[in-house]
Amino acid sequence: MQWIYNFFLRVVEFLFPVAAIFSTKIADFVKGREGLFKRLRTFAPDAERPVIWFHVASLGEYEQARPVMSLWKRRKPEVQILVSFFSPSGFEPISKRNEPVLDFITYLPLDRPGYARKFLDLVRPDIIYFVKYDLWFNFLKESSSRSIPLYLISASFREDQVYFRRKGFFRAPIFFFDHIFTQNEESAELLEGINFQSYTRVGDTRFDRVAETARAPKRFPQIETWLGEKPAVVLGSVWQEDMDLLIPLINQNQDFNWIIAPHSMNPGPMQNWKSQIKASCQFYTSWDQTKNTEVLIIDTIGMLASLYQFAQVSYVGGAFGEGLHNILESIGFGAPVIFGKVRKAGKFPEAQESIKQGCGFEVEDFLALKTAFDSLKNPENLERSRISANSWVESNRGATERILDFTDNLQ
Repeated sequence: MQWIYNFFLRVVEFLFPVAAIFSTKIADFVKGREGLFKRLRTFAPDAERPVIWFHVASLGEYEQARPVMSLWKRRKPEVQILVSFFSPSGFEPISKRNEPVLDFITYLPLDRPGYARKFLDLVRPDIIYFVKYDLWFNFLKESSSRSIPLYLISASFREDQVYFRRKGFFRAPIFFFDHIFTQNEESAELLEGINFQSYTRVGDTRFDRVAETARAPKRFPQIETWLGEKPAVVLGSVWQEDMDLLIPLINQNQDFNWIIAPHSMNPGPMQNWKSQIKASCQFYTSWDQTKNTEVLIIDTIGMLASLYQFAQVSYVGGAFGEGLHNILESIGFGAPVIFGKVRKAGKFPEAQESIKQGCGFEVEDFLALKTAFDSLKNPENLERSRISANSWVESNRGATERILDFTDNLQ
């Protein structure tokens, strides 16, 4: 099976330039990897400073890796941290941020044996972390063959994944890891079922991240002044499918201030939303604070994680489309969160757990959204949800330290 996989990747690489003509996603994939190894040579790791390599699929997985990176830098500032991305949706925003924990950022090459060898020869990592999933056979095999400590963190498995349905080549990626740190008990049970014993259930590192953000959020004095004592609702990472439900809710609840942070910075949809909202509405980057404003559309990136500090209630988008965005950022501030019907619950275990805890509310249509929102207008219901959110975060903190305590074998 391995030779079929490798042959398939050769064919894929050959066809990608043609496919890129018809697909912007494939075009971004190809363009991002042009000159990859040439750029990687500029990393030139210092032989006196250990290299820690993290691989993540996209932005959500980066947020799970970030607390571990940060703790490494606090404990051992001399380490060099390199992160690789598979998806442009993760690489692009992080490459534009000022991320002091990162020494280098790159795309992961296609999973061909020669590329895996070349990548590892250039990076020379002392420790490797893969995050949640996105497990690439040749990179894992080559890393394991070199006896580089190899860990999977924030693992969240589902019964329908190929690792648990097929043996041999399909299951091998799991067994390349020296140790796996799972988010939940279900993942641990799946590993037990295939006789993989080297695992620890530590929880989701994002709880540490959101708790850290909540302790020291970015300050937005203009927004603080604007809100005053008026309750606010934050709509985070929203798509058109979310706004189709939310705009009627906004129009029926003008006794709140609303902060809208879209997933995409495409001005077209944002202008369209503004035209449908009956309340006075402005864009953040052109905000005239002398004018009365009830709805503020955040048309810039990098603010959302700290905007939840203002939320009495929040809504997090994506569930009706490509996938639910990070609800824990809101819950970290004790703000109950509403979200759309999650299509693949196994991919977003925090959604179902938030419902169980009493601080998450799943809706499938406008009536359900209105019912959930009206319920949270009740002070007693709101307070119960806020207490549940805070308790849930507090009880899940500490995953990052447990991971680092186990994996720090650097002398």
